[in-house]
Amino acid sequence: NHTRVTEFILIGFKSHPGSHLLLSVLFSAIYVVTVVGNACMILVIRMDSKLHTPMYFFLENLSILDICYSSVITPKAALILSQGKRIISYNGCASQMFFFSLFGTTEAFFLAVMAYDRFTAICYPLLYQIIMNRRRCVCMVVGSYLSGCINCTIQTSFTFSLSFCGPKEINHFFCDVPAVMRVSCSDTLTNEIVMLAVCGSIIVGTGLMVFLSYGYIIVTIVQMPSAESRHKAFSTCSSHILAVSLFFGTVFFMYAQPEATSSPDKSNTISSLYTIVIPMLNPFIYTLRNKEVKGYLKTQLKRK
Repeated sequence: NHTRVTEFILIGFKSHPGSHLLLSVLFSAIYVVTVVGNACMILVIRMDSKLHTPMYFFLENLSILDICYSSVITPKAALILSQGKRIISYNGCASQMFFFSLFGTTEAFFLAVMAYDRFTAICYPLLYQIIMNRRRCVCMVVGSYLSGCINCTIQTSFTFSLSFCGPKEINHFFCDVPAVMRVSCSDTLTNEIVMLAVCGSIIVGTGLMVFLSYGYIIVTIVQMPSAESRHKAFSTCSSHILAVSLFFGTVFFMYAQPEATSSPDKSNTISSLYTIVIPMLNPFIYTLRNKEVKGYLKTQLKRK
């Protein structure tokens, strides 16, 4: 007979007790910057009629997603580090896993959709407005969320169908699927196969779409007659390339390096990059490397 676990203890970063307060302040500051930065990005896009295009429609939705994505993880992590309250309820852990998987998966699909948008704009400029019409853009956003919902439902339901009879300690700072599975007293082979199949297909599928889109984009840019047109075409993609490299780079590194998953400290560090840091960086990437957004901000500052 086993006693059913009703709560878990998150012990991520426990090996560095002296840095808990510093990490808490850092995570809190990053979260504030994330919310303010992405909220400003949404406000700028909605206020400037010149930015009411498919590219900025996707960027606006990415900013909304980043706020939600960061809100699932960062406040709880900062609270754990500042107050030492590492207990999370069974239902709270399941909810955190569900929404983390939902927003994380949706972001991967968003980045793939944005790559397709750039591919259409550069490779088929005359047909761009027809192909990327409002209805198709909305369908792509809704489809990304539905794909994320399917994945998070599978991951959460499979993980919490396992038996948890102790220990209750999760060696992570949030309820990630692999970390929770490690504390189960059930056989997790089936879950591991399902996770590998579902998550692997999503990462490879979205990553492949990004690489194929930019493969065609590079070929098209190289064939452009003037250096000015090549520079202009590349500048419209540079921000997205950087955002894609950061997100997929950390995700691939997390699961491609065996020692990353076996070392708790390294796993926590890499996880904090794509769950906490990257949502903060995205608005800066798209603002600092975007002429339209910078132009609007300069205009507003001059008026003030």
